[in-house]
Amino acid sequence: MISVTGNDQFTAWQNKVMPPVEEVRPGVWSIPVPFPGNPMRYTLAYLLLGDGEAALVDPGWDSAEGWEALKAGLAASGATASDITGVVATHYHPDHLGMAARLRAGGSSWMALGERERLPAEWSADMGTFVAGDRTQFTAWGVPEAVLGEVTFRAGQWEGLRSIAEPELRLADGAVLPVAGLAVRVLATPGHTPGHICLLDTKNSLLLTGDHVLPRITPHVSLEAHGHDNPVGDYLRSLDVLADGNAMEVLPAHEYRFRGLAARVAELRRHTLGRSGEVAAVLVAGNARTVWDVAKELTWSRGFDSLRHFTLRLALAETASHLVYLRGQGATVDIDIPRGASRVP
Repeated sequence: MISVTGNDQFTAWQNKVMPPVEEVRPGVWSIPVPFPGNPMRYTLAYLLLGDGEAALVDPGWDSAEGWEALKAGLAASGATASDITGVVATHYHPDHLGMAARLRAGGSSWMALGERERLPAEWSADMGTFVAGDRTQFTAWGVPEAVLGEVTFRAGQWEGLRSIAEPELRLADGAVLPVAGLAVRVLATPGHTPGHICLLDTKNSLLLTGDHVLPRITPHVSLEAHGHDNPVGDYLRSLDVLADGNAMEVLPAHEYRFRGLAARVAELRRHTLGRSGEVAAVLVAGNARTVWDVAKELTWSRGFDSLRHFTLRLALAETASHLVYLRGQGATVDIDIPRGASRVP
C-alpha cells in the first residue's frame, strides 16, 4: 500500500479541482498546470531552485490558462519565468513539454530531454509518407476500413507533432542536471516513451517520476513511438531501476505525492504481466488473426466498443506492444505486427 503525502493534492484530485501550489522541500515547489479537455486535468510541474539558477521540470500543456497558472505558481515561490535557466521534460508528450516554448522564448533557458527520446519530427521527414505509412500499419493490424479515419494521423495532426522543438541538451542515464546548487541525477526509465527519464534528488530524498510511476493510474505503454522495439520489456526493466528508492517521497507528474514506491512498483509489475497474460490467453484460444482481433477480446474499463478515436488508437498500440513482448519471451505469436512509416529513421 502507498501512503499519500500530498494530502491537499489528494483532496483536490478527489474533488476534481486544481491542487494548490506547494513548497515540498526548501527550494522545491510543486506547481499545477491545467491540462484542458483531458481526464488528467493537470500536470504537476516542479520548480527546483539552485544557486542563482533554476530548473523547471515538466512545465505542462501550452495554453493561455496554463501560462497564467505557471506564472502564478512561480510568483508564489518568489520567482519569475525569466529566472528559469533550464527546462527538463521527463518525456516528449505535450502535456509535459508544451510550455517549454514560452519559457525558451526569452532566450535565457535551455530545454533537456532524455538521451534516447526521439521526437516525432525524427520519425519521418515527409508528411505524406508518414500519414500513408500510419494508415498502412493500422490496416495491417486489422482495423476495419470504416474505423481507419478515427485511429490514424492526418496531415494537421502530423504537423502539430513536428512542431515540438529540438532540445539543447540530451541527458544520459546517471547525468547530473547542469544547474548550480542542485545535485539531481537522471535515471533512464524507458517504457512510457523510449527516452523517458526520472530525476533523483538524494539531498531532499525525492524522486520525480514523470509518468513512469503514478499513484493510481497505470501509465500507457504501447508500440507507438519510433525507436521503441519492445516497450513492455523496457517498462518492466525500468521498474527494477527504482527498486532501491522506497525511502524516497515520490513526486509524479499527475495526481498526488506519495511514499511506498516498492509497493507501487510491485503493483504496476503485476498489472503489466497480468495484461500480457490476458493477451496470451487470447492467443491460446486460437481465434485471433490480427491486433484488432486480440484487442476486441481484452478487458477494457468501459468495454472495447466504448473506445473511439485516439483512445482506440492507444488501445491497439498497447495490444501490439504486449504481442511483441510475448514474442520476445518465446511465446508463439502467429500475428503480423508490421510498423508503418512512423518507424522509419
